[in-house]
Amino acid sequence: MFGPYVHDIDPIIGTVAGVHLWWYGLSYSLGFLNANSSIRRRTDLALTRTQVLDLAILLSLGVLVGGRLVMVFHSRAFFAEHPGLIPAVWLGGMATHGLILGGFVGVGAFCVIHRQPYRVIFDALAIPTAVILACGRIGNFIDGEIVGFVTPVPWAVQFPNAEGFRHPVVLYDGLKNLLIIPALLMVRRRGVPAGREAAVFLFLYAFLRIFIDLFREYPQTLIGLPAGQAFNVFFTVIGAALLVRSYMRKGEPPAAARERPSHADGARAVVWRAVIFACVVLFALIIPSDGLRDVPKVYGDRHPGLTYTSLYIPLP
Repeated sequence: MFGPYVHDIDPIIGTVAGVHLWWYGLSYSLGFLNANSSIRRRTDLALTRTQVLDLAILLSLGVLVGGRLVMVFHSRAFFAEHPGLIPAVWLGGMATHGLILGGFVGVGAFCVIHRQPYRVIFDALAIPTAVILACGRIGNFIDGEIVGFVTPVPWAVQFPNAEGFRHPVVLYDGLKNLLIIPALLMVRRRGVPAGREAAVFLFLYAFLRIFIDLFREYPQTLIGLPAGQAFNVFFTVIGAALLVRSYMRKGEPPAAARERPSHADGARAVVWRAVIFACVVLFALIIPSDGLRDVPKVYGDRHPGLTYTSLYIPLP
């Protein structure tokens, strides 16, 4: 009979040379690989192999840095006392809204460096971004991170670090991210002006998340709202503004396919970029979830070597 579920999933994939690999980190790695693959298949963008890799690298780095910095902002009092832990992503701590902000900066930097049309590139990454965020939410759930309010609904989950059965809000949000994809495909097929697909993504992502986060417990506040809700409202306003601007350009023709440059990329340039991207993808595997900083206590019986005693300091 269908009923409440007790979360008992091991968040660790395995250990290599004393380094623990996490399902949550794997969600980032898969998202980055999917983004790279999606862009490489888009022949209409007319990007060379080095440009595709540069975009994948800058997007991935932007996501990781942005996600970390926004999390640090949320816990700024703690990190003001422990600045040395700011880069310690292996202890967990990423913010979803920061992933979007960081990815935006990384893609924007690519467009500036390579003189690419930013609206076209952002449109091309709208669906891969939805996939990355959906993967991340699955990783959150596997790691037992982010809980909703206590509830009697039959699909409630008892998480490792929370009392009672609660709304699995990360699964709600992950499903929402996946359901955005058909809407984006519909927009793309209609041949709308460049920039609208990205605007639709940003608006739907943030606006729909406002309702999902009503079921979530937030430990921090920002401008009088739960921290994530403040960002949801901000992103919703930005997405709506971009949509209005897009419809004001309704006479503008859809972005046309561009011709691929005739010159060939040097093999050395492609190889070293591929190596850098592979390093970023592998690095993401060591990132655990934000809510699992006390993993030795919760999962130490399964992984006796899981000790962060020299580094672990719980956040407030």
